[in-house]
Amino acid sequence: MKRMGMIFRAKANKALDRAEDPRETLDYSYQKQLELLQKVRRGVADVATSRKRLELQLNQLQGQSSKLEDQGRKALALGREDLAREALSRRAALQQQVTDLETQHETLQGEEEKLTLAAQRLQAKVDAFRTKKETIKATYTAAQAQTRIGEAFSGISEEMGDVGLAVQRAEDKTAQLQARAGAIDELLASGALDDPTGMAKDDIAAELDRISGGTDVELELQRMKAELAGGTSQQAIGSEGGTQQQAIEGGDASAQDQAQNSTRHKFDKQ
Repeated sequence: MKRMGMIFRAKANKALDRAEDPRETLDYSYQKQLELLQKVRRGVADVATSRKRLELQLNQLQGQSSKLEDQGRKALALGREDLAREALSRRAALQQQVTDLETQHETLQGEEEKLTLAAQRLQAKVDAFRTKKETIKATYTAAQAQTRIGEAFSGISEEMGDVGLAVQRAEDKTAQLQARAGAIDELLASGALDDPTGMAKDDIAAELDRISGGTDVELELQRMKAELAGGTSQQAIGSEGGTQQQAIEGGDASAQDQAQNSTRHKFDKQ
């Protein structure tokens, strides 16, 4: 159970560390300090309100005391010593209340001064923390950006790693397709594979077609020359035709011999 608890705490600590953002933590701490400063300011305001209320009560009691003193003097002037004595007794009771209120007023005034000084010090600390917080946040953001740029250039980041793998797979597939296409072309050219469309021809068939095409061109050229010689006699035309036919046949035999020699030479090479 201890081991399981330790593993759970370690996993939780690692997860929290991965999810924690120092900038958010600093902002939260600054917010809490602002709330504390606000509470201190409210405390100062409450103490100042109480002090002001005591001052109003003191002013009121002092006014009553002065009034009783005047009444006692008037009663004494009229020969009413009993009334004068009563007025002075009440004035003495009021004077005791005034003394107590003055003591409380001094105490509240001292507390107000202390809270005001504490609020000023806390305000200075909050301002200093705010400046430090912004500096740390800027430094952290710059370091994070620099790290990401370095990882991108080095290719060790997750995003760039995925892109690199995709590019590598595309290059491998392209090279494989090119090699397969080249192998198929070689097999078709050598006759190892049959072309069902009949479009592909080996080297021998291509050479024979070339020779046959050249012979047809020579025959057509000789026929056109014979037609152009229209001013000669029929015998001359027949004789020339026979001669041309022999020449053509001789040319055909020579072309066939060349084709056979070329074919035999290619078979020997193979």
